[in-house]
Amino acid sequence: MKKLTMFYDGLCPLCQAEIQFLSGRNQAGLLSFIDINSDHYLPDRVGVSCNQALASMYAQYDDGKLIQGVEVFSAAYSRANLPKLAWLFSRPALMPLWSVGYRFFAKHRHTISALLGPLALRLVNKRA
Repeated sequence: MKKLTMFYDGLCPLCQAEIQFLSGRNQAGLLSFIDINSDHYLPDRVGVSCNQALASMYAQYDDGKLIQGVEVFSAAYSRANLPKLAWLFSRPALMPLWSVGYRFFAKHRHTISALLGPLALRLVNKRA
């Protein structure tokens, strides 16, 4: 299975919680994470601007292929040994629902995260 690098918004507590959760399940080392707000994110090298990365989830396989949106979650959950979540996020019949839901979340990420992020971070940190 190819390694996957996920690009995430490190200023979003809910996003941080998801990355911490996935990091804790990354025993096979098939996931890596880059905060798009950090100096480690190189938009020219990735081919995705910071604004694009804020509008939709992006990830890149180690061979350079980019994926975005809900496909990222399915690929990440598969690599984090979460087969039921990977299956759920890969169902063609559910893709329109997941896509609309994620676009809504991405647009309102900071408001939603202000409400749910601190709790999600506490829960993830308790499990660690």
